[in-house]
Amino acid sequence: MAGRAKKPEQAGKPAELTPMMQQYMEIKQQHEDCILLYRLGDFYEMFFEDARTASKELELTLTGRDCGLEERAPMCGVPFHSAESYIARLIQKGYKVAVCEQMEDPALAKGLVKRDVIRMITPGTVIESSMLEENRNNFICAVYLDSGGIGLCFCDISTGQIQATEVSDPEQAVSELARFEPSEAVVSDGAFSSGPIHQYLTQRLKCHVEQAGERTFLLENAWSLAQRHFELEGPLGQQCGQKPRLTQAVGGLLHYLHETQKNDLKHINKLEIYTQAQFMRLDPGARHNLEICQAMRSGGKQGTLLWALDRTKTAMGGRLIRQWLEKPLVNVSQILLRQNAVAALVKDRPCRDELAQALAKMLDLERLAGRIVYGTANCRDLRALQQTCLQLPLLRQALEQISSQYLQQLRQQIDCLEDLERLIDRAIEPQPPFSVREGGMIRRGFDSQVDELRDLLEGGQNSLASVEQRERERTGIPKLKVGYNKVFGYYIEISKSYANQAPEDYIRKQTLTNCERFITPELKELEARMLTAGQQIVSLEYQVFCQVRDQAAAAADRIQRTAQAAAALDVLRSFAEVAEKQGYVAPEVDYSDRLQIRDGRHPVVEMMLKDSLFVPNDLEMDCGENRVAIITGPNMAGKSTYMRQAALLVIMAQCGSFVPAKSARIGVCDQVFTRVGASDDLASGRSTFMVEMSEVADILKNATLQSLLILDEIGRGTSTFDGMAIARAVLEYAADKKTLGAKTLFATHYHELSELEGQLDGVKNYNIVVKKHGDDITFIRKIARGGADDSYGVEVAKLAGLPSVVIRRAKAILQQLEQTGPGRSGPLPLSRQPEEPQISLDAMADRAVADRLRRLSPDTLSPIEALNLLYELCKQAKES
Repeated sequence: MAGRAKKPEQAGKPAELTPMMQQYMEIKQQHEDCILLYRLGDFYEMFFEDARTASKELELTLTGRDCGLEERAPMCGVPFHSAESYIARLIQKGYKVAVCEQMEDPALAKGLVKRDVIRMITPGTVIESSMLEENRNNFICAVYLDSGGIGLCFCDISTGQIQATEVSDPEQAVSELARFEPSEAVVSDGAFSSGPIHQYLTQRLKCHVEQAGERTFLLENAWSLAQRHFELEGPLGQQCGQKPRLTQAVGGLLHYLHETQKNDLKHINKLEIYTQAQFMRLDPGARHNLEICQAMRSGGKQGTLLWALDRTKTAMGGRLIRQWLEKPLVNVSQILLRQNAVAALVKDRPCRDELAQALAKMLDLERLAGRIVYGTANCRDLRALQQTCLQLPLLRQALEQISSQYLQQLRQQIDCLEDLERLIDRAIEPQPPFSVREGGMIRRGFDSQVDELRDLLEGGQNSLASVEQRERERTGIPKLKVGYNKVFGYYIEISKSYANQAPEDYIRKQTLTNCERFITPELKELEARMLTAGQQIVSLEYQVFCQVRDQAAAAADRIQRTAQAAAALDVLRSFAEVAEKQGYVAPEVDYSDRLQIRDGRHPVVEMMLKDSLFVPNDLEMDCGENRVAIITGPNMAGKSTYMRQAALLVIMAQCGSFVPAKSARIGVCDQVFTRVGASDDLASGRSTFMVEMSEVADILKNATLQSLLILDEIGRGTSTFDGMAIARAVLEYAADKKTLGAKTLFATHYHELSELEGQLDGVKNYNIVVKKHGDDITFIRKIARGGADDSYGVEVAKLAGLPSVVIRRAKAILQQLEQTGPGRSGPLPLSRQPEEPQISLDAMADRAVADRLRRLSPDTLSPIEALNLLYELCKQAKES
């Protein structure tokens, strides 16, 4: 986290500073933890330490300004019209920014212009589209913790979405933080002192943490603030009353937002209270290992479940599909409601195409509504809203004949906003300027006063032309012209050769090298009327624009409901499009303990393979005779893919999506846990094995009978016997109904564990089929009943390219270990390597085959010649 801006080093006594710098200092003292952008004319200026910081971080030239002190105040600035990009860079570096605006027109101000901070911008309070990822929410959260539990509230102020819950321990709180991934957190003293919460926010999420103090979260104040903001009544009020920590988190967040945003936040109008039991639990480990929305290696979207399923056309839909994947449902009726909608769209291709065409032309209604309510929307934003409104009747029309209950609910939720569309279309020019302070944005015919001033301006221009023509005729000077500049205003210009013909009523104003400039009483009067009209029309147009924007803001609730419906349609259409293209089927979802998949495929790997065929596999699990599947086989054969595939299909089904399989029956899982891969946590001083054991402990502590466990290579981070002992103990615990009895996929290289089938109820052995040809192996990638007869570790090492001398030595050691057992016959003798490196026949043979391939010209071979050559190369390679 980057450091905050410091106080000015040269504050001096207030009397020593100029009036303007005194004003700056007073405002800065109220926002000491922010970089203050102080509006001066067309620039936002920064002074003292803020200037030094900004000049370094933004690569700006550092200058100075007289401030009343002996030394000039360090200063740098950015143009106000392009400040967003500079603010975004400061926010990304961890700074808070306070925007100080001129609160009155400098031309009308008497003395020093009044200024005040209109908004503080922090990582979690950004609303500008240029600073946000369009397909991802930007959440700010509040966390309140005391001895009785933890309250959490998450809000995306750019869309108005706000959700809150209450949990019992820090581990559950971390699970929710992982679900929302906030960019900023406002925390109580208790939450700040909580190791797991603070560590996850700062180290894992790289989140800006604001310790607000207990006063911000006082229950009485929090309840009063939440009551006023949301008008808590009925069930919602009862829920808040029964969950004091949730209420404290909501009130604490509202307090912080009101304090920083200087806005009534009326677009944040619908508080959603949820419990963890409403959604499948996916802890941080499961989200990471299953690559639901973020790839493990790149950290990006490609290669994730989101990447495989996201064909949304709108930014709103892009955000919602991510939310659905992060929060799979556990209520079967809600799941089937979505699934039936997807099924209807799969069958109705014309409807799907019509939806796609309309959605593709829609802009981000949710964030447009946010900027309109905030008062930061410009004319182009209103025009974007108007153009998007034109697509809403098309959405409703496309759904007229479709039978799905959920789709019809969404259709009814769409408000076509005709009144708003007509208002904006009548009021705002089709191609308006970017700035709302320069005029030229209100259409003719909308406001009579604007039209009158515009006529006066246009008439003034015509009058100027008339003056010029009349004066030419009166004076007989053919090249006389009327001109204008900012210093002298309007003037009559006559060349030097005609200057002596100027009439007596001409008043000389300026002498230039080649001409003389004059004014007349008539011209000054005309100038005064035109300049006044120009200033009046800019001011009046801005007032009219604000009135139109306020009318749009009053419809924020209608816009938001419509945006939510359009987003849901977009996601459902996306699910349907992928299902049809990839050959997915509708799973049978129920409350049973069955997990039955026929010819299941990994949704991401299948897409990554493109033209190659993915080998499908079956899966049969329940909480009875098929509780635990022990899967053995060599590395790289597909064990991890098979297990992850099972978890992803369950998640997809519970999101309402179709799944890649011939058929599927999926009993709802309350949680999916994974222990996959090897990683350490050096920052916390934990080794790879310690991290593994901590994750296993969390799984066994929190899993239930309805959970799905994915355990890959438990116990490999320690000695063979220790690891095997731990792996077996974990297996027995997971399989035993008295302790857990949950559905468990357990991949291992400890073949001895295969003995548990027949000894322990509910345990079955499976293996990845491998074909061996001499020292070579071929991965079939098919799951079969029974344990593997070998790990094929040496063969896989050979495939990976280990030197042949290492492979030969490994085979010799393996043979001796298999005969005597590790540690049973004393230390193994060292390999006696020759002093001079021998020529490797394997390497020579490999080079010979490679040389033939390099000299080959495939285009010159007939099919039979190519086949014969392939046969010869294979023979040559095997004989080596």
